[in-house]
Amino acid sequence: MRDAELITQITRYVEAHPSRGFWKCSDHLRKQQPAWNPKRIYRVYKAMKLNLRRAAKRRLPKRERVPLYVPRLPDMVWSVDFTSDALACGRRFRTFNVLDDFNREAVHIEVDTSLNSQRLVRVFEQLKRTHGLPQVVRSDNGPEFLGEVFTSWLKANGVALQYIQPGKHNQNAFIERFNRTFREEVLDRNLYARLDDVREATYWWMINYNEERPHDSLGGMSPVEYRNQYVEGSTSEVSTCRGSLRNWSETGGSLHSFADQNIGFDDGTH
Repeated sequence: MRDAELITQITRYVEAHPSRGFWKCSDHLRKQQPAWNPKRIYRVYKAMKLNLRRAAKRRLPKRERVPLYVPRLPDMVWSVDFTSDALACGRRFRTFNVLDDFNREAVHIEVDTSLNSQRLVRVFEQLKRTHGLPQVVRSDNGPEFLGEVFTSWLKANGVALQYIQPGKHNQNAFIERFNRTFREEVLDRNLYARLDDVREATYWWMINYNEERPHDSLGGMSPVEYRNQYVEGSTSEVSTCRGSLRNWSETGGSLHSFADQNIGFDDGTH
C-alpha cells in the first residue's frame, strides 16, 4: 500500500498529540520525511477522518491591532504566570510557568500545592545557576509577584519587573497562549493521582514542546531550533546588545510606558 508508512506516522502523531491540528502534524511529518508534500499528507489525513472541527469565531467589534513586542535577544524578557488544576482526589495544585518571549521557549514549570513569593525566589535561584537570568520579568499583578521577598530579590539581582495593566491580559499574550497549550496538552488530557505524575508528564512535554513542536510564529521551527539559528547567525550582536534594556530601566525609563508603546495583542498561533 503506497501510503502505509504515512498512515502509520500520522496515527502515531495523533495518538501522542490529539489536540494538535493538521498543520502541526504536517510540519512534524515533513521534518521526518521532506518528500511528503502537504497535499499528500492532507489527502491521507482527511481520508482517515481526523479533521478537527474549528470553533466558530465570535463576532466582536473592530479593534485596532497593535503588534506584541518581541524581544530581539534570548533571555531579554521572560513572561511568568500561574495555572491551576486538581488531582483525582480533588486536591488543588498550581503550576508556575516561565516563558522566554524571544523564542517562546518554556524555561521552567514548577508544580506544587503552594507557590508563594519565597518559592518563586527559590525557582529563580535555581534558574540563575542553571540558565542565567533575564533582563526583564513580565507578570500580572498577582500577590505572589507583588510580595516584598520576590521584588527585592529581582532588584538585588539586576532584573527589572514589569507589571501589565490590571485586566489587560493581552499585554502578556505569549504566556497566556502558552498556558492554553499547556492546559490542553497536559492538564486536561489526563486525570493525575499524584503531583509526581504531573511533574513527570510536564517534564516530557516540555522537551517535546521546546525541541520538536513547530511554531507558526517561528517560521515552523521549534524554540530550540530558533534559538540555535539566532546564535549561529548573530553571535557578535549578542555581546553588543545585552544589557540595553536593563540599562534603559536603571536610568529612569518607565516600564509601564514601555508596555504601553510596545505591547499589544498577537492572536497568531505559537
